[in-house]
Amino acid sequence: MKIFQIQRPDQLWKQLTSGSINRQILGAAIVVTICTILVKVVAFSKESIVAWKFGTNDFVDAFLIATVVPNFIVNVIAGSLNAALIPTYIKVREQESPKASEELLSGTLLCSLVLLVITTLLIIATACFYFPWMTLGFNDEKLALTYKLFYVITPVVILSGIITLLSAVLNAGERFVLTALSPLMTPVVTIMLLLLFGQLLGIFALAIGLIGGAILELILLWVVLHRRGFVLRPKWFGLSPALRQVVKQYSPAMMGALLMCSSVLVDQSMAATLAPGSVAALNYASRVSSFPLMLGATAISTAATPYLSKMVASSDWQGVNHTLRSYLKLIFLITVPFTGLLVFLSEPIVQLLFQRGAFTAQETHFVAKILSAFALQIPFYIAGIFIVNLLISLCLNHILMWVSVLNLLINICLNYLFMQGLGIQGIALSTSCVYLFSFFYMLLFVNKYLKKLLIL
Repeated sequence: MKIFQIQRPDQLWKQLTSGSINRQILGAAIVVTICTILVKVVAFSKESIVAWKFGTNDFVDAFLIATVVPNFIVNVIAGSLNAALIPTYIKVREQESPKASEELLSGTLLCSLVLLVITTLLIIATACFYFPWMTLGFNDEKLALTYKLFYVITPVVILSGIITLLSAVLNAGERFVLTALSPLMTPVVTIMLLLLFGQLLGIFALAIGLIGGAILELILLWVVLHRRGFVLRPKWFGLSPALRQVVKQYSPAMMGALLMCSSVLVDQSMAATLAPGSVAALNYASRVSSFPLMLGATAISTAATPYLSKMVASSDWQGVNHTLRSYLKLIFLITVPFTGLLVFLSEPIVQLLFQRGAFTAQETHFVAKILSAFALQIPFYIAGIFIVNLLISLCLNHILMWVSVLNLLINICLNYLFMQGLGIQGIALSTSCVYLFSFFYMLLFVNKYLKKLLIL
């Protein structure tokens, strides 16, 4: 008679997530997903408090426009760093020596800091030129508040750049939990400031919370890396072949991010030309739709890149092709039903999350319509992120640049077209159409590229 033993949770987990690359990616993705859910729950709590305190008034519009350019720069300069650094760093670590990989990190950190500082000074110096264009619908008082919030927020560019590099090092070492949980700092600090000093600070509580949270996150990551034996300091060891490869991949990755993130800047600026509160309404809807987007995209991006880079380094093209097809099927199987549910329940969800205090029932209905349009992008956005990580692992960042060019052009045209009949909801629908296009474009290219490699 066969006796069945009940396995301990850690043993079952190890069995489920060890072995094949697909299982390792799945295990890492599950870990990151759980951590990201926790972060998003806290972030939504912050958004609910903001809605309760401010609704969709001019203060929120001013804060959101003030964050557009700093967030844009962070995504372009810092966000592109993972795409350029991780594949090369893993290759150097696996094929050369720990010393060579540390020198690569030190050189990359120095170059990144110089670029971030120069860019931060530039966006401050030129703010008087681009803010009037971005705030065509703002009165003088609202524009003045936007400037003040912007000057408080700008240090986040440098802080976020360093955080991105530290997170990349931990992710490359397959240490996913801390990097997934560290973003908790910003919403926690912001919630504390709103609840304890909300009357005194007003909308500036959001700006100070953004900076304070970034500082705490940076300190936490730096301490953990130091304890793991990483001595990260900005130092120049010369333009080594590895650093040259990072620079080579960074340029098209940054250009692609520049064009892609321009879509957000365009959306916010075009929303500012509509009725007062439109920017805030677009933001609230975007926050809700970003929960599944970031949940899926963060988990896949964090977990997939190191493992895909390893398969590419060993020229396991059959494995890469199998992983691509398996995960695209899984992504659509999960996200399509979820998208339908989110569209159907958009109004009750917005009501539950935001309708209190200054946020009225009329605003709930308005934001829910925008959310329904945003939700349509979910399957294509998450599936597209997986393909993006494959392109990064293949060092084909120039493809992302051309995709971003097309995305930006399509976004501007569709924004203008859809706004005529749908108003602010048209901007959200345009975003969904852009990700639909980019997914199929990248999938077509990847299939052709892998087919050639499999033949060879």
